[in-house]
Amino acid sequence: MSAVGHGEQDHSHLMDRIYRHQRHFYDLTRRYYLLGRDRLVDELDAERGTRVLEVGCGTGWNLIRAAKRFPEAEFYGMDISHEMLATAQRASRRHGTDLHLTYGDATCFNPYANFGISRFERIYMSYTLSMIPDWEATLAQAICNLAPGGSLHIVDFGEQERLPRWFRSLLRVWLTKFHVSPRGELKRVMEALATKLGAELEFRPLYCGYAWYAVLRLPLQDE
Repeated sequence: MSAVGHGEQDHSHLMDRIYRHQRHFYDLTRRYYLLGRDRLVDELDAERGTRVLEVGCGTGWNLIRAAKRFPEAEFYGMDISHEMLATAQRASRRHGTDLHLTYGDATCFNPYANFGISRFERIYMSYTLSMIPDWEATLAQAICNLAPGGSLHIVDFGEQERLPRWFRSLLRVWLTKFHVSPRGELKRVMEALATKLGAELEFRPLYCGYAWYAVLRLPLQDE
């Protein structure tokens, strides 16, 4: 693994501070407002031998569910929080799932150095981009780690465009306390990436815009 930069180290320490205690009850609370995660997992369509990477795997909740949903696929996870990874490791053993987990910075993650794998057929991010300061670099790195014909799946907070203004205001204040920032430019950035790559993009709001759901599918051959 390459040397840790100051920016990565700072963000890693921040995530560890946030989740040092929260990780013990994280899954019990987040299930009620991290909407769309089940849909993302169900639509991975991971067949035998499909290599699936979760960027920002947290407690391992999504990976464990995905591993049970698609038992013939291979599942990998990375996170910048050592605290969350420790919880994910214990959860994986408790559920009897064969997960490959490692520490890493999503903006410059090298899967070969960590897993001995260059690319994945599926990569997904569940409420991850809204917590990463350089989220556009994270998208770019994920695409670099995606195999030809592979797909990138994202669910995250949207702009709540069809919800009452009072709800949007309260939600933004609450999210800020957890260093979460919805990425209002996500659709525009992904459309630009899809055009540049000749990729197919599906982008749709969920629950009146509470969440945004996107799937970017690369062509079978690199251009």
